[in-house]
Amino acid sequence: MASSASRFIKCVTVGDGAVGKTCMLICYTSNKFPTDYVPTVFDNFSANVVVDGTTVNLGLWDTAGQEDYNRLRPLSYRGADVFVLAFSLVSRASYENVMKKWLPELQHYAPGVPIVLVGTKLDLREDKHYLLDHPSLVPVTTAQVLSPAPMHSAYLRTENLTVNLCSFEISVHSSISHFLVIAAILILQGEELRKHIGATCYIECSSKTQQNVKAVFDAAIKVVIKPPTKQRDRKKKKARRGCKGVMSRRRLVCFK
Repeated sequence: MASSASRFIKCVTVGDGAVGKTCMLICYTSNKFPTDYVPTVFDNFSANVVVDGTTVNLGLWDTAGQEDYNRLRPLSYRGADVFVLAFSLVSRASYENVMKKWLPELQHYAPGVPIVLVGTKLDLREDKHYLLDHPSLVPVTTAQVLSPAPMHSAYLRTENLTVNLCSFEISVHSSISHFLVIAAILILQGEELRKHIGATCYIECSSKTQQNVKAVFDAAIKVVIKPPTKQRDRKKKKARRGCKGVMSRRRLVCFK
């Protein structure tokens, strides 16, 4: 029998609008993918969760990524223990906004709070038909990984393509003259982004198939109850600096 929760953990999801934050929360809390109506923002949720034998009370807070909410959104950051920063694996714009918009915002309003980086819509990453039907998504392509130069077209006039990226190999075969290169944000790019923003981990998930959704929030909980070594060291240093300040004040009082 699980013990009662020993602490409360506030987990806040952030990221561009329409990347699937709300669907991910609904899927996690209900084990169902919403097919009818998806609200703009998920209602706050709280429940006891057991991770690695530790029971915590997990509070989930959703935020709206649209610019209209830029002033209200930071109000949800107060008291946050961890952020789940999401971008869509089929949207280059949401990927780029992690660095351009979300990291600066979190560093300004909630400095030092750990981040779990999440790539959503994993099921669509290699769905060529979906990407062809949504050309405005401008996803990142394998060619963009190999070359920093911007690509103005995601189409190639060829029937066969094999891309070798380190140990990551992709093969595409098509009988048509125009096809979309596997347009996706690759795992390697996600890992690079994680390093750039200093996130504790990077996870790819799909709310539709429920793949890795639970892993996202398990990771968020673990970051708080078992912080990485560097994070623990920073906390210890802050604690020591605080103690020195107290001792100094005590000495001043004693000498008076």
